[in-house]
Amino acid sequence: MKKPPPHILKRRPGESARDGVLRILKLQGEVSAADLAKAMKITYTAVRRHLSSLQHDGLIQSHSYQHGPGRPIYRYSLTESASASFPSGYEKLAECLLDTIFAESGHTGVMDLLRLNNDHLIKMLSPRFGNKTLAERVDEMARYFTENGYMSTYRALPDGNFFLYHQNCAIYKLAVRYRQFCILEPRLIECLLGVKVSRQQYILKNQPICGYLVDSKRPLLAG
Repeated sequence: MKKPPPHILKRRPGESARDGVLRILKLQGEVSAADLAKAMKITYTAVRRHLSSLQHDGLIQSHSYQHGPGRPIYRYSLTESASASFPSGYEKLAECLLDTIFAESGHTGVMDLLRLNNDHLIKMLSPRFGNKTLAERVDEMARYFTENGYMSTYRALPDGNFFLYHQNCAIYKLAVRYRQFCILEPRLIECLLGVKVSRQQYILKNQPICGYLVDSKRPLLAG
């Protein structure tokens, strides 16, 4: 995966050190205490204190790596429980509504409702994607998802395709219960980009991101 730009990893104005550590680990995957101290511009001792607290709370885990003689190097990453520390949209309200639909109509009813919502989103968002090149549409797609808590970005591939990916699932708890969200997301992306996409990585399969290959050579057929 492409390494995030250095300015993304710096501590944000007004951001607590604890939140900064969580955000950097989310973006970077695995990071050493020394690299965190450098990115956050705080002392190694201060970083270690925050890491210890986060480990105690079950939000991060450590892995040791041996590089030659001497003490092993420890690198830190987020646990599944850390998902609650990131944007989650209107999950509580959505969960209540979906549970009500499920109680009445089961998973079929949930799918019907989410499909209608998906179609509405496509219609509502289409003007944002009109009169743009594919590269501009992919950029707009990443921007839309980021606005909604997915920490999304993309990279252009040498073959002219793109790799669009979410570094956070803003509806993780809902998606665990109702996979219909995951089934419908590729259609949303395809309709707005106008080309076929295929999921390459999947957070709900314990992978670090949800990633889509955007196939520039396979335009979406009308209808």
